[in-house]
Amino acid sequence: MTYRLGVDVGGTFTDLLLFDEQTGAFWRHKTPSTPADSSVGILTGVEAVCAAAGIAPSDVEVFLHGTTVATNAVLEGKGARVGLIVTEGYRQIMQIARSFVPGGLAGWIVWPKPVPLAALEDTVEVGGRMDAQGNELRPLDEASVRAALTRLKDQGVEAITVSLVNAYLNGSHESRVGELAAEIMPGVSVSLSHEVLPEMQEYERTLTTVANAAVRPIVSRYVRNLRTKLAATGMAGKLSLLRSDGGLMSSEKAEAHPVSLLMSGPAGGVTGALWVGKNSGIRNILTLDVGGTSTDVALIENLEPRRVRTTEVGHLSVRASSLDVKTVGAGGGSIAYVPQLTGALRVGPQSAGAVPGPAAYSKGGVQPTVTDANVVLGYLPESLLGGAFKLDRPAATAAVQTIADALGIPLMAAARGIIDIVNENMFGALRMISVQQGYDPRHFALMGFGGAGPLHINAVARLMGSWPAISPVSPGVLCALGDATTRMRTETARSYSQLASATTAAAVIEVLDEMAAQTRAELIADGIAEADITSLFEVDVRYSGQAFEVPMTIDPETLRRDGLAGLIARFDEEHHRLFTFNMASEHEIVNLRAVALGQPLDLPAIQLEQGNGDPIAAKLRDHEVWIGGALRPAVIYARDRLRAGDTIPGPAIVTEMDSTTLIENDCVGVVDAVGNILINPA
Repeated sequence: MTYRLGVDVGGTFTDLLLFDEQTGAFWRHKTPSTPADSSVGILTGVEAVCAAAGIAPSDVEVFLHGTTVATNAVLEGKGARVGLIVTEGYRQIMQIARSFVPGGLAGWIVWPKPVPLAALEDTVEVGGRMDAQGNELRPLDEASVRAALTRLKDQGVEAITVSLVNAYLNGSHESRVGELAAEIMPGVSVSLSHEVLPEMQEYERTLTTVANAAVRPIVSRYVRNLRTKLAATGMAGKLSLLRSDGGLMSSEKAEAHPVSLLMSGPAGGVTGALWVGKNSGIRNILTLDVGGTSTDVALIENLEPRRVRTTEVGHLSVRASSLDVKTVGAGGGSIAYVPQLTGALRVGPQSAGAVPGPAAYSKGGVQPTVTDANVVLGYLPESLLGGAFKLDRPAATAAVQTIADALGIPLMAAARGIIDIVNENMFGALRMISVQQGYDPRHFALMGFGGAGPLHINAVARLMGSWPAISPVSPGVLCALGDATTRMRTETARSYSQLASATTAAAVIEVLDEMAAQTRAELIADGIAEADITSLFEVDVRYSGQAFEVPMTIDPETLRRDGLAGLIARFDEEHHRLFTFNMASEHEIVNLRAVALGQPLDLPAIQLEQGNGDPIAAKLRDHEVWIGGALRPAVIYARDRLRAGDTIPGPAIVTEMDSTTLIENDCVGVVDAVGNILINPA
């Protein structure tokens, strides 16, 4: 037997999904997260899920993990103190940055400038220079390097970044600085820009490498700690982490390149949604991943998730491939309040999190949250997690009553107001990734997952016009399912910077082949058989003179067949979709990237027994919900007793171990062959 374990650590719950690769059988478990040290929650869950499956932790061969450790370090400003080594004359590179100010016309007056990840006093210059073709103009001044490193050592920096001008073309000076750093500051991690991001644009390359250095000690400590603790339980399997772009990387690679993990958490949900889409025949999906603290949304077109070349976390925007996921502070734990100034109801972004949690969790929380509103309205029945978790309805009612009193309206109207506002917040995030990117949401299905996604999916689908609204199988642990079913991925980049008219497809292919060999070698070193590796290419194209590029994915065969003309035609088409116009300027090929992918896990979904369309066998009890402005009779069903083809008229509630699905009035849910609930207007 070969077992794979997917683990997703969220702000409120840690989700685990254990798979038997031979039979497709799976076991799931949810345990409260332990924010102080997330490995504690992980180990509690590992022991519980292995016990449920009747195996020992030592039987798990592959441990796959999506983590927010790097993300939280950036958001909370808890990264390491970074020393930055730059070429003479470039000391202020992090302070000058890009002159982009968010907000309106007077944004620069009220916008507090974020503090750079490497302080000016920790930035030092060294002598030596490469020219724009990568030839040595002046040799590296080793005396200045030693002096710089000694100064940084005395200042107590915890990590070193080396980012020299034009190093993306020739990294020999940076490598030498790295050698001297290892000698003068043994044990301090060193990030070299030509290894982290070998692309032009000095600021982006420096910023990305500094971000890598800032989170590296924290991520290394976390990964090593987790490896040690797992080994203590007898688990000798391979530990891999989920990258921001939805692929996997080995834990050793993650220690060296943690900047690739910044969107690791949300990527799991998207890869899980892909697996559900493949098995249920739905190719265009908008995802709505609602956790306790935040909601992540993404767009999947033709079973390909949208990827972007920048990863944004808070104020930080680094050059690293990631899935195009937008996050808003709206989740089950989001706190509702009425500011005295406006007297208008607000929900989030502050969250009650795992501790103290919503009032209904009886863990000491007293502030009204989205979860409490769902309990008051009857959408969340009193027992959760298969009866293991009892909700305190009187406490939830008391919390929501404070909002009703502040607004001078009835309790139910206040509770529904909280839900309507949080749904609008989710709707706003979904518009950002669909309408604002030139996609019509009516051509997509909407899939809700995470602990609270299926509760809100019906209402949000109504706002979007995206049908069917899908509640997938085990929605609460879908992120862990994504972690468990995705494949190894690695990439490398190189700047090319040539007009399309001045180069040929053959010249481009030659460079891409060389890069492909490098990425394949990396995966082989991670223990993947050469026959299981596929290569993909990305080419960044722009009109000459533009300041931004559009990344185009292409495979080697297509590039050989259609040449650069085919690539350029596709670029024109994509540019027109994004910006509604094309330019007459020449085309420029800016950057090249090679991606190597391991074999995907071909895991079939378990087919449900065919029913006669009547879900009566799954009925638990009659119930009442406040919906559409009135108290209406509803039915609560047990999801594990539903059969394929069962038709559930709304209002209805479907409960399961890790989530609750709400089917609204005037809507109807149908169970498909693999157990997803597809909700459409009646």
